[in-house]
Amino acid sequence: MFELSQIRCFVAVAEELHFGKAAARLNMTQPPLSRQIQLLEHAVGTPLLFRSTRVVELTPAGRRFLREARALLRGAETAVLDARRVAQGHAGEIAIGFTAGSSYRDVPELVARCRALLPDVNLKLREMVSQAQLEALLAGRLDLALVRPPVVQPALQWRPLRRERLLAVLPEGHAYAERGSIALEALDGVDFVMYSPDEARYFYDLVSDILRRSGVRPRHVQYVSQIHSILALVRARLGMALVPAGTTVFHYEGVVFRELVDLQPADPVELGLVVKRDDDNPALARLLEDLDARRGMAGDPRASTGRAP
Repeated sequence: MFELSQIRCFVAVAEELHFGKAAARLNMTQPPLSRQIQLLEHAVGTPLLFRSTRVVELTPAGRRFLREARALLRGAETAVLDARRVAQGHAGEIAIGFTAGSSYRDVPELVARCRALLPDVNLKLREMVSQAQLEALLAGRLDLALVRPPVVQPALQWRPLRRERLLAVLPEGHAYAERGSIALEALDGVDFVMYSPDEARYFYDLVSDILRRSGVRPRHVQYVSQIHSILALVRARLGMALVPAGTTVFHYEGVVFRELVDLQPADPVELGLVVKRDDDNPALARLLEDLDARRGMAGDPRASTGRAP
């Protein structure tokens, strides 16, 4: 089998049609150049050059081989450059998982940041529930997950991304719609659209705990898993609900959002980035470094949860 060094020697001789000029171009002497061409022809199994004391010419096989040889050299150069760019985090791929709830604001912001910082990195976006994302991270099918806590697997690292408020959402024309804000105690006994304890466990536990600590017992009329489904049922006047503040980006017609009075903590909804601790993706490392720097510059106390897995 021939080597790339032999290919480079052949291309130089084929383009110069002169062993002396080709040797000078390659910064080598003529005898080792001739030896490289002989080894290449032996590996190929046919003469590639016709030599005489006066002229060097390509054989028919050599003319065809020259085209492929140039392509081989271009491919090798491209492979080297691509490998360097991947190692530097300027190329490659990042597979990102996200929940439906994070797709409203956080995913667009994250994708925009990736595009600005890593324009030549391919993004693979996959909508998955939190548990499926964690399993995919451990299996190496994802590089980054946007999930709700808790994350308890030792092999995974939780990186706080955002905290936000809960808002009350109710149908237009509701008795509470004219209020500027709503006290939690006002939810006692009202018809209430609740998160599913199975498909939306994080929000089910969060809202249930808030209501329990406030001594409030609304009348649960439906259990659903997706926030957009909750908004649709509220619009259908089946009841009120509590949703993350980011939900307001929907501009959903037929519903109104109101602040909650005396909610503790004021911003209980958490979202974080999770990565595998031993992930060696250079592009991911660049993205995380950038996000950490931007969060530090922002100085937003709500950007950090203080929670570690």
